[in-house]
Amino acid sequence: MALATPSSVLVSPSSSLLNSNLSHFPILFRKQQDKINLSIHRKIVACSCNLSRPMFENGFSRRELLLFGISSTIATVSSPFPGYGAEEVIKMVPVVDDINAYTYSYPLELPSKKLIFRWAESRKPERYSSAAPLSPDARQRIVSERVDLIDNLILSVSIGPPNLVFLKSMDKSTWNAKDVADSVLSDKSALRVTSSQRKAESSILDAHSSEVDGETYWYYEYLIRKSPTRSAEESNIYRHYVASTFERDGFLYSLNASTLSKQWNKMGPVLEKTVGSFRLLPPTESYVPPFKDPWRFW
Repeated sequence: MALATPSSVLVSPSSSLLNSNLSHFPILFRKQQDKINLSIHRKIVACSCNLSRPMFENGFSRRELLLFGISSTIATVSSPFPGYGAEEVIKMVPVVDDINAYTYSYPLELPSKKLIFRWAESRKPERYSSAAPLSPDARQRIVSERVDLIDNLILSVSIGPPNLVFLKSMDKSTWNAKDVADSVLSDKSALRVTSSQRKAESSILDAHSSEVDGETYWYYEYLIRKSPTRSAEESNIYRHYVASTFERDGFLYSLNASTLSKQWNKMGPVLEKTVGSFRLLPPTESYVPPFKDPWRFW
């Protein structure tokens, strides 16, 4: 399967980017980066004649991919959500999880607003069997997460089986985006309540699907009350989410990005582009399917 997306998400390989200004880095790092850039330039030339093969088979190592991303400005990540016009330049860096075989890019800087994000990795990537559950039945679990406490942002990747209440068939070609969103959200609650009660905690604003490289991705936008209890006093403050989900090996993989509702106008377009970069990767020898060794907790 061709992996066209990371090339569009990371950079458009041009000489101007390969020779980007690295004056703010130490000299030794700049020398190392020059060597990496030269190597990448040669590989771009070598692999451009055969774009039908996966990127990693064309000579890019994950280390080079990440190092190259650090010094690159990503301006070509498009939002899969309607309603936003001109593209805004956002500096982003890729994340590659070999254990669960997916990738996405998260923002580092928003130059137009002079905003620098301060991310902390609250949960390092781990296998499904040892991951933290999102509900008492432990069906859906967080396999990785990073947070920006200053700007109140959360990016989390969760994995779980489809909820047969909403996705009655295992033929994913029959699924619609609203049902996929309901399936994921029904298993996303810390309360011991029914699936319908969990679903009532959230409000879906938009849901649609898109096909990328032959794979279907479901996108949805939703709100969740800030308070985790149904009996708490109603609040005007919600968490505003955007998410992307794909299916593999009978499990749903979802990237959720959120901020407070009052910050949505500022942070929403940034989070949408982050979610739009979420892609599955060809499994490597490090990949652990969710169904493997369910008893294992390490």
